[in-house]
Amino acid sequence: MINIHLLVEIHPALNISTLVNNLKSASSKRVRNEFPVHIAKFYWKPYFRNRAYYVGSVGNVTLETINRYVEQQGTKERHPNPNDTV
Repeated sequence: MINIHLLVEIHPALNISTLVNNLKSASSKRVRNEFPVHIAKFYWKPYFRNRAYYVGSVGNVTLETINRYVEQQGTKERHPNPNDTV
């Protein structure tokens, strides 16, 4: 499974589930169009994404702290900073 972390700023009136589904649909379509032979070996249904997703919001942290957190995902070593709230 591949996890993708995105940092986005959206208008409060925008429905987050609509944004996520649009992003997942567009990326799924693009991957299928660019790598049809490779994808066909693993995914025989007309879709290959999972409907699940996680959304979190942040406040009172700097963009630098969030970026550092995202960059450390998937690395073997993590050196947590006790001052970080993320």
